[in-house]
Amino acid sequence: MTVGLPAKKLFYWSHGSENQPLLLCLHGIGSCADAFLNQRTLADEAGYRLVAWDAPGYRYSPDPLEAPGLSGWADSAAELIQELGYSKAVVLGVSWGGVTATRLAMRHPELVSGLILADSSVGSGTTSSQAKLMRGRASVLEEKGATVFAQERSHLLVAPGTANDVLKQVEQLFADSIRMPGYAWACDSMADTDHSDVLKNVEAPTLVVYGAQDVVTPPEASRTLANGIRRSVLKEINAAGHLANQEQPAAFNESVISFLNSL
Repeated sequence: MTVGLPAKKLFYWSHGSENQPLLLCLHGIGSCADAFLNQRTLADEAGYRLVAWDAPGYRYSPDPLEAPGLSGWADSAAELIQELGYSKAVVLGVSWGGVTATRLAMRHPELVSGLILADSSVGSGTTSSQAKLMRGRASVLEEKGATVFAQERSHLLVAPGTANDVLKQVEQLFADSIRMPGYAWACDSMADTDHSDVLKNVEAPTLVVYGAQDVVTPPEASRTLANGIRRSVLKEINAAGHLANQEQPAAFNESVISFLNSL
């Protein structure tokens, strides 16, 4: 299953050399490729080519032809890896991007040499109430519009005391990236997903990293991932909320470099 869009039509930016191994970055449900701008130093410090996409239906990438489901987005990421000329990649996913990366690692294990799940979870389908809350976000977006919706949610995504310029960047990327129907379909994909019983099928070595003050996917969600994935390590980032890679990029990147060096 794919989203009906050739990978070459998707927007992505690339930093580093095509001769370097690939680190593919998948953003969260309210963001885009530019959430990973602070990770560009990994090209020099860890020797990886960083590629970050706008997922199908987000910002500069076209809309899917129909609701992809989580597997559809995962298959599109797999196609992008191959379109870029790689047979393997380390995949870094934040939040929804991490759930997508997990599905990618299970559906296309031959393509994933390593997995980094940042402030992520097993999905929102663990309870009917969680699933309902996730699906309900789309109606709020329709009612209030992207700008107001982003203003209301962005402060939940970062730790108290986060620098104002970081918060404003999170808010701006949120507002610029989301639209219907892609956002609603992404919410549905989370609501339909519970990886709890299938984490044992993840074969790739995995770093699970989370912000200590994440209230969107609390630390327990990351511990669940680490406990369920056999070849995993768990790392906490202090003074960070749900977007540790944007809030505390130096500490986040240090954790990623250590993991990449271990592969």
